Amino acid sequence: MALDQAQVLRALASVKDPDLHKDIVSLGFVKDVAIDGGRVSCTIELTTPACPVKDQMKEQARAAVMALPGVSSVDVTMTARVRTAASPDADRTHVPGVKNVIAVGAGKGGVGKTTVAVNLALALAAAGSRVGLMDADIYGPNVPIMLGLSGPLASDDGKIVPPEKHGLRVVSIGFLTSDESPLIWRGPMLHSVIRQFLLDVHWGELDYLVVDLPPGTGDVALSLSQTAHIAGAIAVTSPQRVAVADTRRAVVMYQKLGISVLGLVENMSYFVCPSCRHESDIFGRGGGQRLAEEMGIPFLGGIPISERLREGADAGAPLVIADPSSPVAKAFASVAEQTAAQVSIQSYRSAVIPLKPVS
Repeated sequence: MALDQAQVLRALASVKDPDLHKDIVSLGFVKDVAIDGGRVSCTIELTTPACPVKDQMKEQARAAVMALPGVSSVDVTMTARVRTAASPDADRTHVPGVKNVIAVGAGKGGVGKTTVAVNLALALAAAGSRVGLMDADIYGPNVPIMLGLSGPLASDDGKIVPPEKHGLRVVSIGFLTSDESPLIWRGPMLHSVIRQFLLDVHWGELDYLVVDLPPGTGDVALSLSQTAHIAGAIAVTSPQRVAVADTRRAVVMYQKLGISVLGLVENMSYFVCPSCRHESDIFGRGGGQRLAEEMGIPFLGGIPISERLREGADAGAPLVIADPSSPVAKAFASVAEQTAAQVSIQSYRSAVIPLKPVS
């Protein structure tokens, strides 16, 4: 009996997405099935190019089809198309051209939130995604320093044109002020600039817009949630108890604002001695992971303390770009993969079950 497309699709239905817990056929991932005698080819279109299990899924699909009688060869092409998270609130608009807005925040300062935001954005871009970075830390805009960028910002047709660096489109209040000039602004001015950075910037077509929030639970996070639909938020903490306590408050804030919590990143998890490779828990260890488990949110990974990470940030040469094979860069790549997976999960869930703010 001649091989047909229905047989191939039934075989491919045995392959399941480990995050969405459904088979790739019912999810609509399988495209362009072609049969030429015993030769079979197809395309599997994932929800992100940063999928951590794409090689595993490719091999599972190839093996499933290869097991069919009469099949002599199988060619599986892996592609990706990032989906747009559905908005559960009609008052929250989508940023034009941007599929998913990811907020990166922290309950307190000094935990490396901006370092995580910058390197996360770069890792997502390195995986093949189109990424923008919005520096919403109005009082401490350090993104330009970490990327080696400077202003002024250009405009076109009344909109800001973000400069690009390492494949990122970037906007920051740091492009508009000098290093010596503090911004002494009240809430309405903060809301205005956040709205402008979201809606009056030529972001172009982006899969992810990473937003670096100021620390704490103040006006900027509220303005962000009121202005645009947020795909999810990432909380950054360090292991010690005081940081974890403030992180708990930040997570609760996101939940009260109706923002899905994508997960938690523990920065400065441990220190590896460059001479003897011994690991030291300078700030303790595991506090972030324990908090994630306690609050029922994903733990996206831990980032070790690294002198080179600090040097790269000060020099405008982030480690993800300067040394992508380093352990720290690989840790950020893993966090990016887990983040992309959680965005896909939230996108799928929001399309099926509308999210509501926590009362």
